[in-house]
Amino acid sequence: MNSPAWPVELAEGDVVLRPIKLRDQRAWREVNRRNRDWLRPWEATIPPPAPSGPIAHRPTYRQMVRHLRSEAHAGRMLPFVIEYQGRLVGQLTVAGITWGSMCSGHVGYWVDQSVAGRGVMPTAVALVVDHCFRTVGLHRIEVCIRPENGPSRRVVEKLGFREEGLRPRYLHIDGAWRDHLVFALTSEEVPEGLLSRWRRTRRESDSANHSQNTHGNHSGPGN
Repeated sequence: MNSPAWPVELAEGDVVLRPIKLRDQRAWREVNRRNRDWLRPWEATIPPPAPSGPIAHRPTYRQMVRHLRSEAHAGRMLPFVIEYQGRLVGQLTVAGITWGSMCSGHVGYWVDQSVAGRGVMPTAVALVVDHCFRTVGLHRIEVCIRPENGPSRRVVEKLGFREEGLRPRYLHIDGAWRDHLVFALTSEEVPEGLLSRWRRTRRESDSANHSQNTHGNHSGPGN
């Protein structure tokens, strides 16, 4: 895919999205190793093969990157790593890109537990959704999340994704077929851009917290 859509680097403050590279292997493995227990319950796994089916194996890092690159050049995927303050802290992929009458894709992501709660992932998702709507030309983005995955659900809730319902036994995760909730946005729902809306949400939240702290620390007459 040789277009403004890919390869591309997206940035907002300390958060940068850029294409995954073979030379990221050491940093990528280190983050995954450190976050093994944090990530394992939400990781895709390979189901047991059917009696007459092929035996699938988890790809090596190099195989994964080569596959992601091939899919990106074919226009079916946008595979990013996430950097925060210059350090690789996660991965975000737009996959299943479909054209024709659908013009849709779905987003998957993970992030280093050490930076969770700092707005890194909502910022990354907002960046990529705006890119998909404004540059790639997609109409709909969806995120599928296990109901038990509170941190991932908070990301889409902060960004105002619409919950559409439950897909029973949708994906093979952590060794079994798991239910997933579907969250979605269409381009008409964020005419001003998702990043712009996320910035406004953060400002309002910061203002509310500041006001609450100010009132909470106020010493009135006679105290």
